[in-house]
Amino acid sequence: MRNLDGSNSELTSNTTNIYSNPLRNLIRPEKLSFLMEAHDGLSAAIAEKAGFSGLWASGLSISSSLGFRDANEASWTQLVDVVERMADSVDIPILVDADSGFGNFNNARLAALKLRQRGAAGMCLEDKGFPKMNSFIGDRHPLAEIGEFSGRLRAVKDAIPESDFVLVARIEALIAGHGLDEALARAHAYADAGADAILIHSRKAEPTEILAFARSWQNRLPVVIVPTKYFRTPVSEYRAVNIATVIWANHNMRAAISAMRNVCDRIIREESIATVEGEVATLEDVFSLLKYGELAKAEERYLPH
Repeated sequence: MRNLDGSNSELTSNTTNIYSNPLRNLIRPEKLSFLMEAHDGLSAAIAEKAGFSGLWASGLSISSSLGFRDANEASWTQLVDVVERMADSVDIPILVDADSGFGNFNNARLAALKLRQRGAAGMCLEDKGFPKMNSFIGDRHPLAEIGEFSGRLRAVKDAIPESDFVLVARIEALIAGHGLDEALARAHAYADAGADAILIHSRKAEPTEILAFARSWQNRLPVVIVPTKYFRTPVSEYRAVNIATVIWANHNMRAAISAMRNVCDRIIREESIATVEGEVATLEDVFSLLKYGELAKAEERYLPH
């Protein structure tokens, strides 16, 4: 394990190419990329099979799937366990929504080290205190002091070599009611602290403040966005201002809720599964996603005949 002060250890790796991390290769302004939300091994496998090149391990979705609210009710160790199952299920990189780092600089770097060990390609830290509240709930979103949050970022960068792990700094200034100047000041400070990309977040139904940020920022670092609220905006507008990455942040989880609710309501009402059987995934589909075929071949090879 790499020492927490950044000194050499077994986590030190080659830094031959700054784009050797496949996630780093996705978060580049030259070509708009898309990360799909996943919250467990199954949803990760579905997203990969659909053709996505990277995943967003959503804090909201993972919390919801565990029966918690997105308010740091789930622990970072629970998050790490879920990410491990996701990483074991797919071959594409995973950017983890690590909330505000689960505490101070020490909690943030511990979580980063464990996430990397379990297969994450990067983590996103938001500049709030602990505990945090989901950005779309209420109006109480106190921000961390810039210097303190910059320390969290530096601690993560010192703990893990730059080329091995992508660190995205998420700016909540617009969520908290501040203006563009505050968001830009924070972005520049976080770039100075070693962030690899900036995620600028908004709760408005149109993207004006996001696009204004991107134009003013001028690609000092790649810009990542989460258009959950301004979902009607065509992606051509993002390309026009050189946004690097769009995260579809919670749609697998929300789709699962709708589908499961529909099936449960029909089965309890009809006292039968006959009418829904043709509308749900087949068992063969489940077996294929989770690679039961590989297990059958392994049994033939390793079990006595």
